[in-house]
Amino acid sequence: MSGLHLTNLTLSHFRSHKRAVIDCDHRPIAIHGPNGAGKTNLIEAVSLFSPGRGLRRASAEAMTRRPEAVGWKITGLLQSLHQTHEIETWSKEHTARQVKIDGKAASQVALGRIARVLWLIPSMDRLWIEGADGRRRFLDRMTLSFEPSHADAVLAYEKAMRERNRLLKDMVRDAHWYAVLERQMAENGMAIIRNRAATVAELAAAQHASQTAFPTATLSMIDADDISFQTQEDLLTALQESRPNDLRAGRTLIGPHRSDLAAVYAAKDVPAKDCSTGEQKALLISLILANARALIADFGAPPILLLDEVAAHLDAERRAALYDEISALGAQAWMTGTEPQLFDSLGDRAIYLHVGDEGVQSV
Repeated sequence: MSGLHLTNLTLSHFRSHKRAVIDCDHRPIAIHGPNGAGKTNLIEAVSLFSPGRGLRRASAEAMTRRPEAVGWKITGLLQSLHQTHEIETWSKEHTARQVKIDGKAASQVALGRIARVLWLIPSMDRLWIEGADGRRRFLDRMTLSFEPSHADAVLAYEKAMRERNRLLKDMVRDAHWYAVLERQMAENGMAIIRNRAATVAELAAAQHASQTAFPTATLSMIDADDISFQTQEDLLTALQESRPNDLRAGRTLIGPHRSDLAAVYAAKDVPAKDCSTGEQKALLISLILANARALIADFGAPPILLLDEVAAHLDAERRAALYDEISALGAQAWMTGTEPQLFDSLGDRAIYLHVGDEGVQSV
Protein backbone atom coordinates (compact mmCIF):
# COMPACT_ATOMS: atom_id res chain seq x y z
CA MET A 1 0.00 0.00 0.00
CA SER A 2 1.22 3.51 -0.84
CA GLY A 3 0.77 6.50 1.44
CA LEU A 4 2.95 7.47 4.37
CA HIS A 5 3.36 5.19 7.35
CA LEU A 6 5.86 3.16 9.33
CA THR A 7 5.71 -0.62 9.02
CA ASN A 8 8.36 -1.25 11.66
CA LEU A 9 9.80 0.72 14.57
CA THR A 10 12.72 -0.57 16.63
CA LEU A 11 14.15 1.20 19.69
CA SER A 12 17.43 0.37 21.38
CA HIS A 13 18.37 2.00 24.72
CA PHE A 14 16.02 4.88 24.02
CA ARG A 15 14.57 6.61 27.09
CA SER A 16 12.84 3.93 29.22
CA HIS A 17 13.01 1.26 26.51
CA LYS A 18 16.01 -1.02 26.48
CA ARG A 19 14.57 -2.67 23.39
CA ALA A 20 11.18 -2.38 21.74
CA VAL A 21 10.04 -3.71 18.37
CA ILE A 22 6.73 -2.68 16.83
CA ASP A 23 5.38 -4.06 13.57
CA CYS A 24 2.47 -2.10 12.17
CA ASP A 25 0.65 -1.07 9.00
CA HIS A 26 -1.16 2.00 7.71
CA ARG A 27 -3.77 1.95 10.49
CA PRO A 28 -3.74 4.20 13.57
CA ILE A 29 -1.86 2.84 16.59
CA ALA A 30 -3.60 3.16 19.96
CA ILE A 31 -1.09 2.93 22.82
CA HIS A 32 -2.36 2.56 26.37
CA GLY A 33 -0.81 1.94 29.77
CA PRO A 34 -0.22 3.61 33.13
CA ASN A 35 1.45 6.98 33.51
CA GLY A 36 5.24 6.69 33.42
CA ALA A 37 5.24 3.41 31.48
CA GLY A 38 6.92 4.90 28.40
CA LYS A 39 4.03 5.60 26.02
CA THR A 40 5.19 9.10 25.12
CA ASN A 41 8.73 7.78 24.63
CA LEU A 42 7.44 5.65 21.74
CA ILE A 43 5.89 8.55 19.89
CA GLU A 44 8.90 10.73 20.65
CA ALA A 45 10.95 8.11 18.79
CA VAL A 46 8.60 8.44 15.80
CA SER A 47 8.98 12.23 15.92
CA LEU A 48 12.71 11.75 15.22
CA PHE A 49 11.84 10.57 11.73
CA SER A 50 11.50 14.26 10.94
CA PRO A 51 14.01 17.14 11.15
CA GLY A 52 14.71 18.70 14.52
CA ARG A 53 14.89 17.61 18.13
CA GLY A 54 11.60 15.78 18.31
CA LEU A 55 8.41 16.51 20.18
CA ARG A 56 10.14 17.16 23.51
CA ARG A 57 12.91 19.26 21.93
CA ALA A 58 15.37 17.25 24.00
CA SER A 59 19.12 16.89 23.56
CA ALA A 60 20.50 13.64 22.19
CA GLU A 61 22.06 12.96 25.58
CA ALA A 62 18.71 13.30 27.38
CA MET A 63 17.22 10.54 25.20
CA THR A 64 19.73 7.92 26.35
CA ARG A 65 18.36 5.17 28.59
CA ARG A 66 19.70 5.23 32.13
CA PRO A 67 21.82 3.86 33.70
CA GLU A 68 23.63 2.54 30.60
CA ALA A 69 24.18 5.99 29.06
CA VAL A 70 26.07 4.54 26.10
CA GLY A 71 23.82 6.00 23.43
CA TRP A 72 20.62 5.05 21.65
CA LYS A 73 19.39 4.00 18.23
CA ILE A 74 16.05 4.06 16.42
CA THR A 75 15.41 2.27 13.14
CA GLY A 76 12.28 2.12 11.05
CA LEU A 77 10.86 1.00 7.75
CA LEU A 78 8.99 3.92 6.22
CA GLN A 79 6.52 3.53 3.38
CA SER A 80 6.64 6.91 1.64
CA LEU A 81 4.29 7.11 -1.32
CA HIS A 82 5.44 4.26 -3.58
CA GLN A 83 8.84 3.65 -1.98
CA THR A 84 10.04 1.92 1.16
CA HIS A 85 12.97 3.47 3.03
CA GLU A 86 15.06 2.11 5.86
CA ILE A 87 15.80 4.92 8.29
CA GLU A 88 18.30 4.87 11.12
CA THR A 89 18.93 7.65 13.60
CA TRP A 90 21.18 7.40 16.63
CA SER A 91 23.48 9.07 19.11
CA LYS A 92 26.56 7.43 20.54
CA GLU A 93 28.13 8.62 23.80
CA HIS A 94 26.30 11.96 23.84
CA THR A 95 27.20 12.99 20.28
CA ALA A 96 24.74 14.89 18.07
CA ARG A 97 22.23 12.57 16.48
CA GLN A 98 23.05 11.12 13.09
CA VAL A 99 20.84 9.87 10.28
CA LYS A 100 21.06 7.22 7.58
CA ILE A 101 18.50 6.72 4.84
CA ASP A 102 18.75 3.45 2.93
CA GLY A 103 22.22 2.82 4.35
CA LYS A 104 23.65 6.20 3.36
CA ALA A 105 24.48 9.11 5.66
CA ALA A 106 21.88 11.85 5.33
CA SER A 107 21.01 15.22 6.78
CA GLN A 108 18.01 15.68 9.02
CA VAL A 109 16.50 17.91 6.35
CA ALA A 110 16.54 14.90 4.00
CA LEU A 111 14.07 13.24 6.35
CA GLY A 112 11.63 16.06 5.65
CA ARG A 113 11.63 15.20 1.97
CA ILE A 114 10.36 11.65 2.49
CA ALA A 115 8.38 11.98 5.73
CA ARG A 116 5.90 14.44 7.14
CA VAL A 117 5.28 14.24 10.90
CA LEU A 118 3.02 16.45 13.03
CA TRP A 119 2.19 16.25 16.71
CA LEU A 120 0.04 17.49 19.56
CA ILE A 121 1.27 17.01 23.11
CA PRO A 122 -0.16 18.17 26.46
CA SER A 123 2.35 21.02 26.82
CA MET A 124 0.79 22.60 23.71
CA ASP A 125 -2.61 22.95 25.41
CA ARG A 126 -1.58 26.45 26.55
CA LEU A 127 -0.27 27.43 23.12
CA TRP A 128 -2.72 30.29 22.60
CA ILE A 129 -2.16 31.92 25.99
CA GLU A 130 1.59 31.63 26.50
CA GLY A 131 4.57 33.13 24.67
CA ALA A 132 4.85 33.70 20.94
CA ASP A 133 7.86 31.37 20.60
CA GLY A 134 5.65 28.29 21.03
CA ARG A 135 3.23 29.50 18.38
CA ARG A 136 6.09 30.18 15.98
CA ARG A 137 7.40 26.62 16.50
CA PHE A 138 3.90 25.24 15.93
CA LEU A 139 3.56 27.17 12.67
CA ASP A 140 7.09 26.29 11.57
CA ARG A 141 6.39 22.57 12.12
CA MET A 142 3.35 22.84 9.84
CA THR A 143 5.35 24.94 7.36
CA LEU A 144 8.07 22.30 7.29
CA SER A 145 5.47 19.72 6.28
CA PHE A 146 4.80 21.70 3.08
CA GLU A 147 8.33 22.99 2.42
CA PRO A 148 11.22 20.86 3.78
CA SER A 149 13.76 23.57 2.90
CA HIS A 150 12.10 25.77 5.53
CA ALA A 151 14.30 24.06 8.11
CA ASP A 152 17.42 25.22 6.26
CA ALA A 153 16.15 28.80 6.15
CA VAL A 154 15.33 28.83 9.88
CA LEU A 155 18.70 27.36 10.84
CA ALA A 156 20.64 29.78 8.62
CA TYR A 157 18.67 32.79 9.88
CA GLU A 158 19.15 31.83 13.54
CA LYS A 159 22.87 31.18 13.07
CA ALA A 160 23.42 34.59 11.44
CA MET A 161 21.30 36.28 14.12
CA ARG A 162 23.31 34.67 16.95
CA GLU A 163 26.52 36.01 15.42
CA ARG A 164 24.96 39.44 14.94
CA ASN A 165 23.74 39.44 18.55
CA ARG A 166 27.26 38.63 19.72
CA LEU A 167 28.54 41.71 17.91
CA LEU A 168 25.75 43.80 19.43
CA LYS A 169 26.54 42.62 22.97
CA ASP A 170 30.20 43.44 22.38
CA MET A 171 29.14 46.94 21.24
CA VAL A 172 30.82 46.56 17.85
CA ARG A 173 29.84 49.60 15.77
CA ASP A 174 31.79 49.07 12.55
CA ALA A 175 29.16 48.46 9.82
CA HIS A 176 31.49 46.15 7.89
CA TRP A 177 31.19 43.49 10.62
CA TYR A 178 27.42 43.41 10.13
CA ALA A 179 27.10 43.53 6.35
CA VAL A 180 27.35 39.82 5.49
CA LEU A 181 25.34 38.69 8.52
CA GLU A 182 22.50 41.08 7.82
CA ARG A 183 22.34 40.06 4.18
CA GLN A 184 22.14 36.41 5.24
CA MET A 185 19.39 37.28 7.71
CA ALA A 186 17.47 39.22 5.07
CA GLU A 187 17.69 36.43 2.49
CA ASN A 188 16.66 33.64 4.84
CA GLY A 189 14.25 35.82 6.79
CA MET A 190 12.21 36.57 3.70
CA ALA A 191 12.14 32.86 2.85
CA ILE A 192 10.76 32.21 6.35
CA ILE A 193 8.13 34.95 5.96
CA ARG A 194 6.98 33.68 2.55
CA ASN A 195 6.89 30.05 3.66
CA ARG A 196 4.82 30.88 6.74
CA ALA A 197 2.39 32.99 4.71
CA ALA A 198 1.96 30.18 2.17
CA THR A 199 1.22 27.74 5.01
CA VAL A 200 -1.42 30.01 6.55
CA ALA A 201 -3.06 30.21 3.10
CA GLU A 202 -2.91 26.41 2.65
CA LEU A 203 -4.54 25.85 6.03
CA ALA A 204 -7.27 28.40 5.32
CA ALA A 205 -8.12 26.72 2.02
CA ALA A 206 -8.13 23.25 3.59
CA GLN A 207 -10.44 24.35 6.40
CA HIS A 208 -12.79 26.12 4.00
CA ALA A 209 -13.10 23.03 1.81
CA SER A 210 -13.65 20.47 4.58
CA GLN A 211 -16.52 19.14 6.65
CA THR A 212 -15.31 18.59 10.19
CA ALA A 213 -16.64 18.24 13.71
CA PHE A 214 -13.96 20.61 14.96
CA PRO A 215 -14.11 24.43 14.86
CA THR A 216 -12.46 26.40 12.10
CA ALA A 217 -9.61 28.71 13.08
CA THR A 218 -8.89 31.90 11.18
CA LEU A 219 -5.13 32.41 11.27
CA SER A 220 -3.04 35.53 10.73
CA MET A 221 0.56 36.55 11.22
CA ILE A 222 1.27 39.48 13.53
CA ASP A 223 4.43 41.44 12.86
CA ALA A 224 6.22 42.78 15.93
CA ASP A 225 5.84 46.55 16.31
CA ASP A 226 3.62 46.54 13.18
CA ILE A 227 6.69 46.28 10.94
CA SER A 228 6.04 44.18 7.83
CA PHE A 229 8.48 43.24 5.10
CA GLN A 230 7.57 42.75 1.45
CA THR A 231 11.01 42.15 -0.02
CA GLN A 232 14.47 41.03 1.00
CA GLU A 233 15.72 44.59 0.58
CA ASP A 234 12.99 45.83 2.95
CA LEU A 235 14.24 43.50 5.66
CA LEU A 236 17.89 44.31 4.98
CA THR A 237 17.23 48.05 5.20
CA ALA A 238 15.24 47.60 8.41
CA LEU A 239 18.07 45.61 10.01
CA GLN A 240 20.57 48.31 9.08
CA GLU A 241 18.37 51.12 10.38
CA SER A 242 17.57 49.23 13.59
CA ARG A 243 21.23 48.75 14.49
CA PRO A 244 21.43 51.69 16.97
CA ASN A 245 18.38 50.41 18.88
CA ASP A 246 19.70 46.85 18.71
CA LEU A 247 23.05 47.98 20.13
CA ARG A 248 21.29 49.49 23.11
CA ALA A 249 19.23 46.34 23.64
CA GLY A 250 22.10 43.94 22.95
CA ARG A 251 19.96 41.83 20.61
CA THR A 252 18.11 41.93 17.29
CA LEU A 253 14.70 43.56 17.75
CA ILE A 254 13.15 43.09 14.30
CA GLY A 255 12.67 40.18 11.94
CA PRO A 256 10.60 37.00 11.60
CA HIS A 257 11.89 35.73 14.96
CA ARG A 258 9.63 38.37 16.50
CA SER A 259 6.45 37.49 14.59
CA ASP A 260 3.43 35.90 16.23
CA LEU A 261 0.60 33.65 15.08
CA ALA A 262 -2.95 34.71 15.96
CA ALA A 263 -6.03 32.50 15.74
CA VAL A 264 -9.72 33.30 15.95
CA TYR A 265 -12.53 30.82 16.59
CA ALA A 266 -14.27 31.65 13.30
CA ALA A 267 -17.86 30.67 14.15
CA LYS A 268 -17.83 32.77 17.33
CA ASP A 269 -15.42 35.49 16.16
CA VAL A 270 -13.54 35.05 19.45
CA PRO A 271 -9.72 35.12 19.68
CA ALA A 272 -8.33 31.71 20.59
CA LYS A 273 -6.65 33.15 23.68
CA ASP A 274 -10.10 34.08 25.04
CA CYS A 275 -11.70 30.71 24.35
CA SER A 276 -12.27 27.97 26.90
CA THR A 277 -9.59 25.31 27.43
CA GLY A 278 -11.70 22.79 25.52
CA GLU A 279 -12.23 25.17 22.62
CA GLN A 280 -8.52 25.96 22.43
CA LYS A 281 -7.72 22.24 22.23
CA ALA A 282 -10.39 21.74 19.55
CA LEU A 283 -8.86 24.54 17.48
CA LEU A 284 -5.44 22.87 17.64
CA ILE A 285 -6.93 19.55 16.54
CA SER A 286 -8.77 21.31 13.72
CA LEU A 287 -5.52 22.83 12.43
CA ILE A 288 -3.68 19.50 12.55
CA LEU A 289 -6.50 17.86 10.58
CA ALA A 290 -6.52 20.73 8.07
CA ASN A 291 -2.76 20.35 7.65
CA ALA A 292 -3.24 16.65 6.97
CA ARG A 293 -5.92 17.31 4.36
CA ALA A 294 -3.78 19.90 2.59
CA LEU A 295 -0.81 17.51 2.47
CA ILE A 296 -2.82 14.89 0.63
CA ALA A 297 -2.90 17.28 -2.32
CA ASP A 298 0.55 18.79 -1.77
CA PHE A 299 2.65 15.76 -0.84
CA GLY A 300 0.41 12.93 -1.99
CA ALA A 301 -0.38 11.54 1.46
CA PRO A 302 -1.41 12.76 4.91
CA PRO A 303 1.33 13.14 7.52
CA ILE A 304 2.08 10.75 10.34
CA LEU A 305 0.26 12.16 13.36
CA LEU A 306 1.47 11.89 16.96
CA LEU A 307 -1.32 12.63 19.44
CA ASP A 308 -0.21 12.33 23.05
CA GLU A 309 -3.06 11.94 25.56
CA VAL A 310 -5.40 13.67 23.11
CA ALA A 311 -8.36 11.38 23.89
CA ALA A 312 -8.35 12.31 27.58
CA HIS A 313 -9.34 15.89 26.75
CA LEU A 314 -12.32 15.01 24.56
CA ASP A 315 -15.77 13.70 25.41
CA ALA A 316 -16.92 10.42 23.85
CA GLU A 317 -18.65 12.15 20.92
CA ARG A 318 -15.64 14.27 20.05
CA ARG A 319 -13.29 11.25 20.39
CA ALA A 320 -15.42 9.28 17.95
CA ALA A 321 -15.44 12.23 15.55
CA LEU A 322 -11.66 12.54 15.74
CA TYR A 323 -11.14 8.84 15.05
CA ASP A 324 -13.58 8.98 12.13
CA GLU A 325 -11.73 11.90 10.57
CA ILE A 326 -8.30 10.28 11.04
CA SER A 327 -9.57 7.07 9.47
CA ALA A 328 -11.17 8.97 6.57
CA LEU A 329 -7.87 10.75 5.93
CA GLY A 330 -5.97 7.46 5.90
CA ALA A 331 -3.41 8.88 8.32
CA GLN A 332 -1.23 6.70 10.53
CA ALA A 333 -1.87 8.32 13.92
CA TRP A 334 0.10 7.20 16.97
CA MET A 335 -2.14 7.97 19.95
CA THR A 336 -1.57 7.48 23.67
CA GLY A 337 -3.95 7.17 26.60
CA THR A 338 -4.02 5.62 30.05
CA GLU A 339 -7.10 3.44 29.47
CA PRO A 340 -7.97 1.18 26.51
CA GLN A 341 -11.60 2.32 26.75
CA LEU A 342 -10.54 5.71 25.38
CA PHE A 343 -10.10 4.04 21.99
CA ASP A 344 -13.23 1.87 21.95
CA SER A 345 -14.85 3.72 19.05
CA LEU A 346 -11.89 2.93 16.81
CA GLY A 347 -12.85 -0.73 16.74
CA ASP A 348 -10.88 -2.80 14.26
CA ARG A 349 -9.64 0.30 12.43
CA ALA A 350 -6.58 0.47 14.72
CA ILE A 351 -3.64 -1.51 16.08
CA TYR A 352 -3.56 -1.71 19.88
CA LEU A 353 -0.44 -1.73 22.05
CA HIS A 354 -0.07 -1.97 25.81
CA VAL A 355 2.99 -0.47 27.51
CA GLY A 356 3.75 -1.70 31.00
CA ASP A 357 6.23 -3.54 33.19
CA GLU A 358 6.66 -6.23 30.53
CA GLY A 359 7.45 -3.74 27.81
CA VAL A 360 5.47 -3.09 24.64
CA GLN A 361 2.92 -5.77 23.78
CA SER A 362 0.32 -6.14 21.06
CA VAL A 363 -3.22 -6.50 22.35
